[in-house]
Amino acid sequence: MLFASPAVNATGPKATRIDLFSFTTPQMKAFHITWMAFFVCFFAWFAAAPLMPLIKNEFGLTKDQIANINIAAVAVTILVRLVVGPLCDRFGPRRTYTWLLFLGALPVLGLSFAKSYEVFLFFRLLIGAIGASFVITQYHTSVMFAPNVVGTANATVGGWGNAGGGVTQSVMPLIVAALVGLGVEQAYGWRVAMLVPGIAMIVMGFVYARYTQDTPQGDIVDLRAQGIAVDSGKKGGLAIFAQAARNYRVWMLAATYGACFGVEIFIHNIAASYYVDSFGLSLQSAGFAAGIFGALALFARALGGIFSDRIARGRGLDGRTGFLFVCMIGEGVGLLMFGRAPSVGLAIAAMSFFGLFTHMACGATYALMPFIDRKALGGVAGLIGAGGNVGAVIAGFINKASPSTSQTLWVLGLVVLATGLCAIAVRFSPAHKATEQKLLDEALAARDAMSPSGGLVPA
Repeated sequence: MLFASPAVNATGPKATRIDLFSFTTPQMKAFHITWMAFFVCFFAWFAAAPLMPLIKNEFGLTKDQIANINIAAVAVTILVRLVVGPLCDRFGPRRTYTWLLFLGALPVLGLSFAKSYEVFLFFRLLIGAIGASFVITQYHTSVMFAPNVVGTANATVGGWGNAGGGVTQSVMPLIVAALVGLGVEQAYGWRVAMLVPGIAMIVMGFVYARYTQDTPQGDIVDLRAQGIAVDSGKKGGLAIFAQAARNYRVWMLAATYGACFGVEIFIHNIAASYYVDSFGLSLQSAGFAAGIFGALALFARALGGIFSDRIARGRGLDGRTGFLFVCMIGEGVGLLMFGRAPSVGLAIAAMSFFGLFTHMACGATYALMPFIDRKALGGVAGLIGAGGNVGAVIAGFINKASPSTSQTLWVLGLVVLATGLCAIAVRFSPAHKATEQKLLDEALAARDAMSPSGGLVPA
């Protein structure tokens, strides 16, 4: 059976360290397979973006139609992210992720057969559901790792997965170029290239079902069948969602995530076209330039989580919120510079600057997420994640109404600077801080009791 219990150690506490080169424990299997699955999903989600100059010519798309396609790519993700968080609480991340991979592959493959703008827009809308993979990724690592490293774990898997958005900017044009070199017409080359991410998602679905489990103790469905309570107990999806929605901190972080991850998604959608239209770069050169932004996620998002964890050791939860505020300010300033860059060299430099802070802000947001409400983790993760896509949709409408993309970038920079205030608006009661500090102290004590064995986080 697809969801038969995997042959892994079914017992154990949350991991107190990240042994990066280990693939044997349930925690590290979840760590590596989640980022791989998220990488594939991000690759597929934005696979069409660097090919838009070709697609634009084939379908004769207008500026408004391209804007509609970019908005569609992220709009449906809002709804699906709200749903998959509670689904993880109810059915476990393993089952939820597997079905998202299988079902999400269908519109990716379908894009290859689109013959009109309307059909292309429809499939692009459905593909947006793949973006909900992020919520499952963050949920899975949140239940697998202890408080002292959960920020690093969440940020690292998120960053390595997000890098798929950068890789696709460079790889998809190369695949098309290779197909054209083999004699395939350019009009068919992008269609054949879109089969690659779709097939990869199907393969990854089988891997996820076979080699992961929901928690260190086992699968949520199996544990509940045995009468064993897990995190959210027996609450249904709506109850978990409602509990998360009543927490004002969730909405503050949803706003900050909209201003960092939402901007990230927007840049993935428009970067290649921006370099082609504004600086006259070729499709391949524009793809490589845009790919730099996504490549930063390989380490920048992880840095956001690592710094958040380190600062929390001395300053607690307030240190995490303060660090997030600093990242938002850096992102906003960088966006203002990017929107006014007069040359391609300065544009790439400014993009790299704001990209560094954007990815760190994303990592810092989800390094804080597990501490908001442990009893409604799926709802919290889903609402904050949906906030990211709301930000992307708003950015898309701003771009549609703006006379130029550079003007859009300038406006977004101002919005990000203002939204940074939401980060420092997040506050915790003394009782909440004491509870989390106790969990942190217990995790650190458990880690210190273990013999050092190497890994991403030193003992």
